[in-house]
Amino acid sequence: MEKIVAGFLSSPTVLVAIFFGGSVLLLFYILKLFKIEHDEQHQNEPVSGPKRDPVAKSKKKPTWNRSDKPQNFTNPWLLKTLKSHTGQVLNIDYSASGKYLASCAEDRAVILWDSKDLTQKDVKNLRVNVEFDHPTFVKWSPDSKAFIIQKYNENAIEVYKIEKKKDGWLGHATKALTFPKAHETDVIGMGIASNGKYIMSCSNKTDLVIWDLKGQILAQTDTYLMTTTCAKISPCGKFVVASGFAPDARVWEVIFSKTGEFQEIKRVFDLTGHSSGVYDVAFDADSSHMATVSKDGTWKVFDTKIEYKKGEDPRLKITGKYYHVGNYSLIGLSPNAEVVAIACGNSLAFYSTLTGHHDYTIDNIYAGRITSLLFDAMGKYVLTTGDKYIRVFHNVTGYRCTIQTSKEKLKSHQTSATKERLEKIINECETFLQTIENN
Repeated sequence: MEKIVAGFLSSPTVLVAIFFGGSVLLLFYILKLFKIEHDEQHQNEPVSGPKRDPVAKSKKKPTWNRSDKPQNFTNPWLLKTLKSHTGQVLNIDYSASGKYLASCAEDRAVILWDSKDLTQKDVKNLRVNVEFDHPTFVKWSPDSKAFIIQKYNENAIEVYKIEKKKDGWLGHATKALTFPKAHETDVIGMGIASNGKYIMSCSNKTDLVIWDLKGQILAQTDTYLMTTTCAKISPCGKFVVASGFAPDARVWEVIFSKTGEFQEIKRVFDLTGHSSGVYDVAFDADSSHMATVSKDGTWKVFDTKIEYKKGEDPRLKITGKYYHVGNYSLIGLSPNAEVVAIACGNSLAFYSTLTGHHDYTIDNIYAGRITSLLFDAMGKYVLTTGDKYIRVFHNVTGYRCTIQTSKEKLKSHQTSATKERLEKIINECETFLQTIENN
């Protein structure tokens, strides 16, 4: 037996194989040592930028290059860029009257803008400083006499009352109340109901809180979403919607008695149909339509004017695909529910809900990502925030949809007055589109 083994090992072929195998093992060992040294070097490198993302701090975001240098951005759809913040703008909100716009940023300030006429060259504004902290959300009270913010470090809601001057413009803003801390993790949604009956806040975990206006907790509920990415109050003030890790958005009704006393928050229906987590939710003007955007690369618009108390579910009106990059997207729905706008990274894409087709994309709006998205009350403009700026865009897709719906109405029998009005609308929209195309 020993002779057989010795003969086998003395074979030239075997010796070559052993030598080659040993060389390969040595090479793998050297490469492994190099990788360990390379990884240790990168672990010891300093990490630049903020430690936490103040917009949605629980999620890993796509890394967009940020720069403090002014960005020269132009686009035919751009109406105006509002510049007064010195830090990244995080959130915006229109007052119920549409006269004022509020914005908040990492520069520890809320700025209140005169938004009656955004076409004017200079837009008047009032700066309100926030002590020792910066706000991540800002919302107007229904009467426009106050606004509320969500403070980043304190993780609490704060109320500011506004005095008006004799000329009607906004005067001094004074801190009136700070709510007790209710969330242990970062808040991803905060709002005040249009009926003025309650305030909502929700963390990136599963705790959603309903408050009265004096900072007392009325109710707490679990979203059962594992991770919550969005929580909003519907424009009618009746519903609270939350979405996150699950492939559906969940809708609760906040119920009050006829005398105005809080009764309960009750789960009433879901927005279903996605195959992956829902990033964001949006509403039309009267809450009769809700829109969702998902990690699965699709958006959906639902008809939510339903008899949910009788068990009726929302009806899917239309769905479409969007170009998905990174780990988060925002969605906006025009007041008449005819246009969907989706912000992904630093791009803004427009879609028609009449056809589901993509209409136009505006790229590289900011050096960093878009942090919030909002239609004005009339649907004429779409506002975005990012870097240190608020950019106001014409809703050109909305004009195109108006032409399409008006032409469809003309095909049916109409009175002469209605026909004349529709033709006038078409002419006005076509004239506007020509001015945009000529820019």
